[in-house]
Amino acid sequence: MNKRIRIVMAKPGLDGHDRGIKILAKAFRDAGMEVIYLGLRQSPSMIVNAAIQEDADVIALSVLSGAHMTIFTKVLELLKEEGVEDILVTGGGIIPEDDIKKLEKIGVGKLFTPGTSIEESKQYIENWVAENR
Repeated sequence: MNKRIRIVMAKPGLDGHDRGIKILAKAFRDAGMEVIYLGLRQSPSMIVNAAIQEDADVIALSVLSGAHMTIFTKVLELLKEEGVEDILVTGGGIIPEDDIKKLEKIGVGKLFTPGTSIEESKQYIENWVAENR
């Protein structure tokens, strides 16, 4: 891959548990990705605006609060409103399997639940970017 993957990572909503996303951010950075970590309590519009300004390839969200259906749906809607169709929206957290299927049907990329290896999520992002960007 000749260009560095640019990934915007964020914790949307009121969820304050950020250890997991910080571990992933460091692992992705160590793998050569350019990580823009927005931090806690980000709104979907803040996330989408940052992704557009940063010319991101990927938006990765960590949602442990139960608000995953609302947050991922809103991020996709805002990207569509901005005419952006080539940013992968992925992430993970405590997300029931039925909701994962619903989110994937509306265009969210693969979602990762606790216990997924860092390598699996890294490979998914690298493969998606290689095929789509």
